[in-house]
Amino acid sequence: MPRYKLTVEYFGTPYHGWQSQRDGRGVQDAVENAIEKFSGERVKVQAAGRTDSGVHATGQVIHLDLSKEWDPYRISEAMNHHLKPHPIVITAYEAVPETFEARFSALARHYEFIILNRKARPAIMRNRVWHVPHPLDAEKMHEAAQLILGQHDFTTFRASICQANSPIRTLDRLDVEQRGDMIHIFASARSFLHNQVRSMVGSLVEVGRHRWTPAEFRAALDAADRSACGPVSPPDGLYLIGVDYPPLDA
Repeated sequence: MPRYKLTVEYFGTPYHGWQSQRDGRGVQDAVENAIEKFSGERVKVQAAGRTDSGVHATGQVIHLDLSKEWDPYRISEAMNHHLKPHPIVITAYEAVPETFEARFSALARHYEFIILNRKARPAIMRNRVWHVPHPLDAEKMHEAAQLILGQHDFTTFRASICQANSPIRTLDRLDVEQRGDMIHIFASARSFLHNQVRSMVGSLVEVGRHRWTPAEFRAALDAADRSACGPVSPPDGLYLIGVDYPPLDA
């Protein structure tokens, strides 16, 4: 069966996460409904990552199989037509070999978390950032973030309901950048645990508020104990911004 790779952008606030839900309130439900409307086929799509309720994406990647050949551009146009009522859009498209899998072929996943750090609440950016009205020390946050790069047991920054077989992960990037009254946090790894990014961000904010030192942030990781985690950030400011894959002809 022909296989297609699509890049999906969505505003996650109205949805209960990526994954299909019984009430139809998953992003996946809207995407699969759009496929059925243009193709007449009810197919299950596979995504690179199952983003949580309220989390956004600019670079989610999915693959789907259809029973006949389609021009990938036509798939994209048809899906975007049927997705118009939703804050979901297909931004890139291509035919891929049947060996390609959006989830299992991924080499790295990239997330961005945006904090609005000012006294006034957000208006235009409502539901798109985490509003932290207390001053944050972004330099200290970045210093702390560098202390947990590499391979570690991330139990501290793992949700209690996480179903991963192991808490061991390799964190390739965790950078904190201040841009005016916005603080951007970039995280990259081959894979992440459930709530790992939001847990790390929440604890970094404790460093930014000078409630924790960078050394205490590292000690929280080393504790390998969920109770050592700081408050978990809300989902509003989190975006899946990209997924890396090997060359398709490799």
